[in-house]
Amino acid sequence: MSTFDYDLFVIGGGSGGVRAARVAAGEAGAKVALAEEDRYGGTCVIRGCVPKKLMVFASSYGGMVEEATHYGWDLLNKGFDWTTFSGHLNKELDRLEDVYRKLLAGSGVTTYDARARVKDPHTVELSSGETFTAKHILIASGGRPIRPDLPNAHLGIVSDDIFHMESLPKSMLIIGGGYIACEFACILAGLGVEVTQYYRGAQILRGFDEEARGLIADSMRELGVDLHTGTNIVGMDCYRGEDDEGMDAPVEVTQYAMPAKDGPKDGPLKVKATNGDVKVFDQVLFATGRRPNSDDMGLEEAGVTLGRGGAIEVDEYSQTKVPSIYAIGDVTDRVNLTPVAIREGMAFVETVFHGNPTPVDHTLIPSAVFTQPELGTVGLTEEQARDQEPIEVYCTSFRPMQSAFADKHGRVLMKLIVSQESRKVLGCHIVAPGAGEMIQMAGIAIKMGATKEDFDRTVAVHPTMSEEIVTMRKPMRTA
Repeated sequence: MSTFDYDLFVIGGGSGGVRAARVAAGEAGAKVALAEEDRYGGTCVIRGCVPKKLMVFASSYGGMVEEATHYGWDLLNKGFDWTTFSGHLNKELDRLEDVYRKLLAGSGVTTYDARARVKDPHTVELSSGETFTAKHILIASGGRPIRPDLPNAHLGIVSDDIFHMESLPKSMLIIGGGYIACEFACILAGLGVEVTQYYRGAQILRGFDEEARGLIADSMRELGVDLHTGTNIVGMDCYRGEDDEGMDAPVEVTQYAMPAKDGPKDGPLKVKATNGDVKVFDQVLFATGRRPNSDDMGLEEAGVTLGRGGAIEVDEYSQTKVPSIYAIGDVTDRVNLTPVAIREGMAFVETVFHGNPTPVDHTLIPSAVFTQPELGTVGLTEEQARDQEPIEVYCTSFRPMQSAFADKHGRVLMKLIVSQESRKVLGCHIVAPGAGEMIQMAGIAIKMGATKEDFDRTVAVHPTMSEEIVTMRKPMRTA
């Protein structure tokens, strides 16, 4: 008989934590508990992937109506109703959270709606005052968006707040150039918001393929996003109207009367940029990074090592320096994607409860950026690959049939990076509508080690955009 209250105590009810808890209890027969201080489903289901993708769908219909006129349809576009959409969105998120709760209950997992801290290597203390012991503790507490160290930054919002807006602002400034910033810039522009985006770097989407980044930046500008690279903000304050000494007056960088604890303010907000521009926006969104949720959890006191930014340091089996404590998902800041957290949770159960040490392979993970058009990517970028070995680059960019017929200027990109020596496809990058769907299939072939000749032997599906992936015969360049 175990001397512990539970075989496993999971801290965090997101996708990774829930999967680990369910499998450990339902398949391995472990006695499992899980504590979640907010909503079950975590960032992905409640504050990230799912509601964001539904917003992507919503933002795309306006363009479809316009395009449909070129195909002979006479449709009436009365505009977007945020109240209607957000009502349906909240109902869907409630439904999904209920699904997560039922899955846990059906697997025999005991759940606690409370914040949990690690008291020692085998003890968890809840905000309710309850204390439980566990043979193993799994930290799956995820991450959160952060604001920059800037006076009055509390006046703006972060990505979590987007889904709780009572109404759409007429204008919004988005600070940042990562995938979250770019996705919301496209979404909000598609919903009719006047979007301005500032990014301090030379090009958006740092870390992705250079050619793909450039095409997406061009596409965003065509969509109506006023994108400024090499630009940041130096200060912001509440705009006080016409008596605010004019737009050329310097922006106050002292704390405004509203204390930080009161949270974001519905605009207007006056912002000064590094390029000297002073503008007023109804709202400012900071998409300037995320931080692991490891603060005030008693981890370091228990012996767990925290790395840069508060990330929990783990080995290839997700084990911390404390043998009884493991961590998965965004709180480890390895590959911050929901499917990766789920894989890590499954591998944890296989390692700990089935006695089969299973590391997670973090290489060749397909991913998508849901800009308009989307970016699908797997493997090495051209820049990464050419630093590694001699390569061939197969690439084509064109106007797809559907857009060309409607006299739209948007282009798509199909790109393969190939090793000259092994002929293996080292990377695939697609910028196109539905690129996320395409890259999932390409990812299978590349994970299997497919060569360029394997792609060449595959018969094309015509007429499609993706057929170009298997019909490019001559390299565009070598490096």
